[in-house]
Amino acid sequence: METQLQSIFEDVVYCVFRMFMDTPEDERTKLISCLGAFRQYWGTLPQDSHEQCVQWIVRFIHSQHSPKRISFLYDCLAMAVETSLLPPRMVCGALLSSDSLEWERTQLWALTFRLIRKIIGGVDYKGVRDLLKAVLDKIQTIPTTVSSAIVQQLLAAREVVEYILDRNACLLPAYLAVTEIRKMYPEGHLSHWLLGSLISDFVDSFRPTARINSICGRCSLLPVVNNSGAICNSWKLDPTTLHFPLKGMLPFDKDLFEPQTGLLRYVLEQPYSREMVCNMLGLNKQQKQRCPVLEEQLVDLVVYAMERSETEEHFDADIGGTSQLLWQHLSSQLIFFVLFQFASFPHMVLSLHQKLASRGLIKGRDHLMWVLLQFISGSIQKNALADFLPVMKLFDLLYPEKECIPVPDINKPQSTHSFAMTCIWIHLNRKAHSDTKLQIPIPHSLKLHHEFLQQSLRNKSLGMSDYKIALLCNAYSTNSECFNLPMGVLVETICGNGAMRINLPGTNCVASGSVTPLPMNLLDSLTVHAKMSLIHSIATRVIKLAHAKSSNALAPALVETYSRLLVYMEIESLGIKGFISQLLPNVFKCHAWGILHTLLEMFSYRMHHIQPHYRVQLLSHLHSLAAVPLTNQNQLHLCVESTALRLITALGSSEVQPQFTRFLNDPKTVLSAESEELNRALILTLARATHVTDFFTGSDSIHGTWCKDILQTIMNFTPHNWASHTLSCFPAPLQAFFKQNNVPQESRFNLKKNVEEEYRKWKSMANENDIITHFSLQGSPPLFLCLLWKMLLETDHINQIGFRVLERIGARALVAHVRTFADFLVYEFSTSAGGQQLNKCIEILNDMVWKYNIVTLDRLILCLAMRSHDGNEAQVCYFIIQLLLLKPSDFRNRVNDFVKENAPEHWLQSDWHNKHMNYHKKYPEKLYFEGLADQVNPPLQLQPQYLPIYFGNVCLRFLPVFDIVIHRFLELLPVSKSLETLLDHLGGLYKFHDRPVTYLYNTLHYYERHLRDRTNLKRKLVHAIMSSLKDNRTPGWCLSETYLKFGMNAREDNMWIPDDTYYCKLIGRLSPGPFPNCDWRFNEFPNPAAHALHVTCVELMALALPGKDVGNALLNVVLKSQPLVPRENITAWMNAIGLVITALPEPYWIVLHDRIVSVISSPALTSETEWAGYPFALLDFTACHQSYSEMNCSYVLALAHAVWHHSSIGQLSLIPKFLSETLKPVVKTEFQLLYVYHLVGPFLQRFQQERTRCMLEIAVAFYEMLLMVDQHCQHLSYMDPICDFLYHIKYMYTGDSVKEQVEKIIMALRPAMKLRLRFITHSSITDSSSSSSSSVSQTGSSRSAEEHRLIR
Repeated sequence: METQLQSIFEDVVYCVFRMFMDTPEDERTKLISCLGAFRQYWGTLPQDSHEQCVQWIVRFIHSQHSPKRISFLYDCLAMAVETSLLPPRMVCGALLSSDSLEWERTQLWALTFRLIRKIIGGVDYKGVRDLLKAVLDKIQTIPTTVSSAIVQQLLAAREVVEYILDRNACLLPAYLAVTEIRKMYPEGHLSHWLLGSLISDFVDSFRPTARINSICGRCSLLPVVNNSGAICNSWKLDPTTLHFPLKGMLPFDKDLFEPQTGLLRYVLEQPYSREMVCNMLGLNKQQKQRCPVLEEQLVDLVVYAMERSETEEHFDADIGGTSQLLWQHLSSQLIFFVLFQFASFPHMVLSLHQKLASRGLIKGRDHLMWVLLQFISGSIQKNALADFLPVMKLFDLLYPEKECIPVPDINKPQSTHSFAMTCIWIHLNRKAHSDTKLQIPIPHSLKLHHEFLQQSLRNKSLGMSDYKIALLCNAYSTNSECFNLPMGVLVETICGNGAMRINLPGTNCVASGSVTPLPMNLLDSLTVHAKMSLIHSIATRVIKLAHAKSSNALAPALVETYSRLLVYMEIESLGIKGFISQLLPNVFKCHAWGILHTLLEMFSYRMHHIQPHYRVQLLSHLHSLAAVPLTNQNQLHLCVESTALRLITALGSSEVQPQFTRFLNDPKTVLSAESEELNRALILTLARATHVTDFFTGSDSIHGTWCKDILQTIMNFTPHNWASHTLSCFPAPLQAFFKQNNVPQESRFNLKKNVEEEYRKWKSMANENDIITHFSLQGSPPLFLCLLWKMLLETDHINQIGFRVLERIGARALVAHVRTFADFLVYEFSTSAGGQQLNKCIEILNDMVWKYNIVTLDRLILCLAMRSHDGNEAQVCYFIIQLLLLKPSDFRNRVNDFVKENAPEHWLQSDWHNKHMNYHKKYPEKLYFEGLADQVNPPLQLQPQYLPIYFGNVCLRFLPVFDIVIHRFLELLPVSKSLETLLDHLGGLYKFHDRPVTYLYNTLHYYERHLRDRTNLKRKLVHAIMSSLKDNRTPGWCLSETYLKFGMNAREDNMWIPDDTYYCKLIGRLSPGPFPNCDWRFNEFPNPAAHALHVTCVELMALALPGKDVGNALLNVVLKSQPLVPRENITAWMNAIGLVITALPEPYWIVLHDRIVSVISSPALTSETEWAGYPFALLDFTACHQSYSEMNCSYVLALAHAVWHHSSIGQLSLIPKFLSETLKPVVKTEFQLLYVYHLVGPFLQRFQQERTRCMLEIAVAFYEMLLMVDQHCQHLSYMDPICDFLYHIKYMYTGDSVKEQVEKIIMALRPAMKLRLRFITHSSITDSSSSSSSSVSQTGSSRSAEEHRLIR
């Protein structure tokens, strides 16, 4: 090939250059004839040799020395390209990749780039992109200093770049060009001097596009951390740089390229935030990966805590200041992140030393050493000594004393912190001795502390009156010889010495005699390592007792202490994880039902902040447990069902979907095979969760969603219907599902007939065994409770056979009888004549519960509340519930006494057991039909074996049922007054509810539509629950003073309408500090921000105003000039409004859409003359705000961004409809269009990740709006930013997914716009210019002239 080519081109050169006097015409003729031979040869070449051939030609040309020859040969090449002989991309590529193309050969350089400039127009756009990169690479080879004489020739390369970047030439989407440029010259890097301002000007032209894709004030927006982890893509950060994950190589504002240390630091500061931190940084516990940025923030947080300790007014090492909670939290965070190797302990200690050097911060030193001791004591045995020695360097810095530090008062818990450094030295010294047989000399300043510990160790009788035991445990937890003594004392204290016995509620139930648990102060004073040893000792003892099948129950002190230890997240693996995955299964395997009952009681009444996956795992255990025949006994069955009910109803709205999607392959594991009540409770939780998170917003079917299989499985297990008033509250897709899956109901007449028939059999059968067999037979109609009712109604007596049948039926099967009985009662009461007969009915019912102990109140009420009666029957059902709860005094007395005698802060109590026993002595629980056994003739002497009860009673068991009862009463308008009566008498129970504010929040949110016009009932509900807590909470903990004064006591005729000041003060409470601090480990909420958000939402929903008015008032907090809202913190206030308004029901936040419409319809955006200035500058909220030049439209834009940034994907999924139905008809001007792009552009990334369908709909809506604007406006000034944004959408989000829909729209646009967008439709320049020639001629001369110029 090379020989032939050489021959052809040498002939060409010889032929042309032997005659010097040719005219240009002659030269062109020669050129054409000379190309003939090459054309012939080219035709014979196979396709795969073309590139090689072109490369040879370029090498041949570059080997020439005469500029004239090179110029002529380049002309040959140009003509070959023009006549379509050679492909232009191949020629340009070969020229740029030639090794001979060097800046030193200036003439060759100039000629080459002129040729490229001439032929590059024929290259496809992707080829132009690659050539741009090659040209920029070539330019980079030019040094910073060259002779000025050659600059002119070098500029030929710049001209090529200029031509490529010329938007009117439109060789490629400018978006692709800027991407290549930004790859070569990232943020902060200057382009090559030869290119001058060409590159920076071009990149700057993309700043509008970058801004369209940026959330206003994004760096100031902060989340609320909840214990399910605010799992959302909005808060993700790059784990190496802490940058936001920005899409595209656009020139975003500088602050978006900064590491977001403020955001990470804020989240780290929040208690219970570790899951969210892992989610934000994409950290996986299974993969050990060090994260230096996280490490640095943890160190900074420690330094901050040291500064806080230094500046606290009343800081006293013995008492501890307000920074105590921060140190406690820091300790927990540090252990977690270092344990999972996300942070390196030695690196952190050295970094701490560096940051604290010469700062003189020593007041918090003991707390710091306490934090370090937590990790050291637990891990020093498994790691090298060198990892821990840097702590001694820190000691030298923070403990400069020359004299001995005095021993603190060991009666105070803080004394354990004062000893922390000495404990660290003891652990290090022991490690040094065991590893190297060397000693680390004791620092002189610690000698007194060390001597005190040594002396205490020699004292074999250790008391519990001071913190000596804790000190010894902390110092010697790695030395078993010394550790066994103090730890043994702790274990013996809570387990009892074995000899003493005490009675527990019920018959035949005794326990070991220790009743006083270890106080929280003492547990807080133990290191994590010591706590792990203690919890391990307890769990081991429990398993041992389970295997031994001991008749003695666990000591109350041990059970309470174990519960308290489970609150520590630092010991999760031995704590709650061990509890769920080891202890429970082991106990179950041993059939130790007493211990199993104890563990479930602990979970029901003593656990806080348990991660949702553990709770759902336990629920799955409970369902499998309920199916085991051995558990079919009254007390255990009741406990299993009560615990399951608590677990289901307590699921947080944001937890439901992530947890249940884990079981989609086998939904049976988290559903009950036989309990209709539990499955109904799950459906109600599902309805509430999908409503509160707006999961179904914008959809009308559950088809294709995660809950379809769950609902289908429930309907297979326990087919049922819902009352119309309950169903009407469900989200629409759930309503549709239950209407489609309607289950035929047994008629009232049939039920009545069956009961009569069975009763006739009862009376007519003579043989006792036959009667017992017939009525207790599995599969026989579950009507026996109806028969007992009839017996009492007719004879006021039940015989012994009735008792035997009840025993034989068994706990599990009896639930079905209760269900039928609930229906039967409704029919009976519906037909009773009232008056005397009604009183008789309620008396019998009451006797069945309290006198005969046939059914417990909580089970009967739950069954009644979960039936699906409609209309009049529903009212009768709720009437029965009210009568049962209030008419006889039995239950009211129990509630009043329990509320009066007890407090909910169990973690602060040492005498719970005594109060518990006193209550049970006064109101014994009878769960084995004892009352009936006493009444039969002759009386039966029962001595049932009760399982130990440590915490529970009928009042506490009733609480989750009461939650459901309130909801059922809210759904039915005629029973509102009855609900108010119930709340008056039983509302005090909410003092013991573990999530009272969350319950109120969920209730007001879910029933917003039902409660809109029932302001009295709403107020009553809030008042009943909040006032039950007033004695156990500090003033100002929840509702604002203004609301308590005006809102709680408002009258119907004089409704209180809050002013702007009220809303400003309310939103201001979301900033740190307005609420009293507390121990968040035992709080309903995991941290102050979560508490502030929920109480604020409850108060707003409790106002006697429509949601629309409240929503508008919230927006006005920043949209109107408010003296209480400081300008400098405006984005923080917008953040707070975003958090609050998105946590409220739809009527509250949908008003934002109206504000957006009014802004878009305002003169500022509809009239082009109104708007003086560059629109992109006016929409830059931050810059405008700083220069006092902001307008209403930029305020609304920033606020909308804050609201949507905090929105759930369900709330955001209304945006496509809002765009196409509301905004599209309004958008007519370019400014309006740009405003809409600014508004929605930043959220495309989230749509892409979470709801792709919406993203595609939005993309199409953007083009449709562009068409409207194009047809409405004679002149478009901002075509380039609009097109850049549309290309950004194509390359970053949609690809070709919407190509079909948008192709038609693009073809209808004006030619200049069509030319720019031609790469989306893949049309050629001629298509773009010609297909709309008719529309050009119609749009007037000024427009067509502009576009013809652009096309040329």
